[in-house]
Amino acid sequence: MNVVLNLLVGVQMLSALAMIGLILIQHGKGADMGAAFGSGSAGSLFGASGSANFLSRTTAVLAAVFFACTLLLAYFSHARPAGGGSLLERAAIGTPAAPAKPATGAANEIPGAAAPSAPASAPAAPVSGAGQIPAK
Repeated sequence: MNVVLNLLVGVQMLSALAMIGLILIQHGKGADMGAAFGSGSAGSLFGASGSANFLSRTTAVLAAVFFACTLLLAYFSHARPAGGGSLLERAAIGTPAAPAKPATGAANEIPGAAAPSAPASAPAAPVSGAGQIPAK
């Protein structure tokens, strides 16, 4: 499945770049007016009006390929099974809950105060993932 998605993205990028190039090569509608009065070369590689037909048809085919690749990529992105939502939700499911500390009395009610009989402990490690996001 991953190979198919990479192939679709590659085809979409190539068709987009080719479309950009073909659109920049094409003449505007006002360019034919100058050729009618002799200030441009009416002859070209594809003939008098062949380049307009060839370039416009090629652009239309590339636009259809680009559109089809976009639709297929959108379909495949929604066809994947949802693994549990966002990365934070998956991290919260896989992370075990922190053990609760036993209450030692009045020392826990005052922020920053430590119980005198409690041994000195290492600073707590920062909480990672979903523990940093406040609960609703």
